[in-house]
Amino acid sequence: MRLSRYFLPVLKETPAEAQIASHRLMLRAGMIKQATAGIYSWLPLGFKVLRKIENIVHEEQARAGHNPIQMPILQSADLWRESGRYDDYGAEMLRMKDRHGRDLLYTPTAEELVTDIFRSHVGSYKDLPLTLYQIQWKFRDEVRPRFGVMRGREFLMKDGYNFDLTKEDALHAYNRHLVSYLRTYERMGLQAIPMRADSGPIGGDDTHEFLVLAETGESEVFYDSAITDLKFGDREIDYDDPAQCRAVLEEFTSRYARTDETHDEALFNEIPEDRRRVARGIEVGQIFYFGTKYSEPMGATVQGPDGKPVPVHMGSHGIGVSRLVGAIIEASHDERGIIWPEGVTPFHAGIVNLKQGDAEADAACEALYAAMTALGLEPLYDDRDERAGGKFATMDLIGLPWRITVGPRGLKNGVVELTSRRTGENEELPPEDAVQRLADIYAGHVLRPCF
Repeated sequence: MRLSRYFLPVLKETPAEAQIASHRLMLRAGMIKQATAGIYSWLPLGFKVLRKIENIVHEEQARAGHNPIQMPILQSADLWRESGRYDDYGAEMLRMKDRHGRDLLYTPTAEELVTDIFRSHVGSYKDLPLTLYQIQWKFRDEVRPRFGVMRGREFLMKDGYNFDLTKEDALHAYNRHLVSYLRTYERMGLQAIPMRADSGPIGGDDTHEFLVLAETGESEVFYDSAITDLKFGDREIDYDDPAQCRAVLEEFTSRYARTDETHDEALFNEIPEDRRRVARGIEVGQIFYFGTKYSEPMGATVQGPDGKPVPVHMGSHGIGVSRLVGAIIEASHDERGIIWPEGVTPFHAGIVNLKQGDAEADAACEALYAAMTALGLEPLYDDRDERAGGKFATMDLIGLPWRITVGPRGLKNGVVELTSRRTGENEELPPEDAVQRLADIYAGHVLRPCF
């Protein structure tokens, strides 16, 4: 993409309503624009990151053997009355009537709707296990929406639902989701710690939240610092092997890590004092096992091996896709702007032409652009006729991990400058070597173009 053709409405001043870094930087970098309280339009740069995150979620769900579907944003209230949640959910649910007087609601979550799909099409234990998921917009009418996309009213969410014959099978699904989530977050450059949590209106006794440590986090968290040394890495897991999935769960949940709702001071004090930590965390996902909470009242049964109807055991599993954009920025920024991890960056590198209109510099930039594109990399070429300082400031603000700077002086020596946004380190390389270096850096990431 050429910056002269890209819609990137960056702001020089910090908007007064932005209270935290991610909200401030998303507005300044032209990623979002507020439509009304807690609801945002996603502009090209923000939309591109959103799609990168969504792609990673889809890929890891496919790896775990889960089936994508798409459910409607509006649901019938009748389903929620069946489960008993329609009156219990509270004022966060946006309720409405259509022209025929039928009660509808704007989806805050979809346990009832997916249970209705299941009971309509699945009748035998031989069709289990089954996990269905979607990535869809949700709405919860927060009393006080704030912090930009971190606590908005409308948000993009991955919500998945497992259906199993027994509790043992459903707990394997729970463990399988935990493993897939660890992979998902690490691919985004995040360390999301699974912490024992409260189930809230979803229900159930088994639940973990995934939290990213950040000073601006809404949740107070208590944890053993040893958990921050754990990495999932490149290990291969057979998702159909209960023992392997259980071993990962035990590895990542055996150390103390809890949100304030489930904190146990006595257990916490058993940790060596030098490893006790109290911090703030941003919730970016949660997994639940809730047994037959929905299947029994809604009649979601299958014929068991003995021919008798059995209510299925269920769980639900969410990832805050739009919230993750803010969480990544909270975890990775400095005073100059965003610092995107390579896995979710909107563009793989920026090309800065220090002397637009100079024939040699223009030709070198065009050659770099073509070479990167041919290798599946997505460059953002700043081809504007603007001073170098302004170009550097824009690149720092939008946070691309790498920048190639091209100028007449360097070209006389046959080199361009490759700069790391995270470290600030510069290296002079021949243009073809700079492109190859970027190709090597991104070799471990799926280079799939997004919008």
